[in-house]
Amino acid sequence: MGTIKVLNKWANRHTYLPLDILRIVLGVFLFIKGIDFMGNTAMLAELFKPIQNMAGGMIMIHYVAPAHFIGGILITFGLLTRWAIVAQLPILIGAIVINFVGEMNTANLYLAIATILVCGFFIVYGSGKHSLDYYFKMQK
Repeated sequence: MGTIKVLNKWANRHTYLPLDILRIVLGVFLFIKGIDFMGNTAMLAELFKPIQNMAGGMIMIHYVAPAHFIGGILITFGLLTRWAIVAQLPILIGAIVINFVGEMNTANLYLAIATILVCGFFIVYGSGKHSLDYYFKMQK
C-alpha cells in the first residue's frame, strides 16, 4: 500500500493535461470496444474460436464485454483506474495471443500492443490530478 501512495504522490507532482487526456481516450476506446462486443457477439465468438475448446472459454467470452464496458467508464473518469486496468490486462494479453494462435491480423495486434503499453503506463502513473480519485482524496 505504501508503494501506491508513493506512486500517487509522484504522479500528482508530475501531472500534465495531455496525460489525463490520454487516460480519457483510453477509457473511451475500451468503452466503445465493450459496446462493440456487446452488440456483435458473433464477432466476439469468432475471435475466440481458436481457443474455444480450452477450459473456461465461455467464461472468457462473457468477461470481455462487461470488463471493457465498465473498465472503460472507470478509466475515463479516473475512478479506481489501476484496478480497472488490471481487469483489462488478461483481455489484452489474450488479444495478443489470439493473433498468434488464430489468424494473424496485424492491425488488431498493433492495437492490442499499443493498448497494453498505455495500460502499463497508467498502472504505474495512476489516474492523475484531473480524476475522481484525486477529487475524492482531496475531500478528506
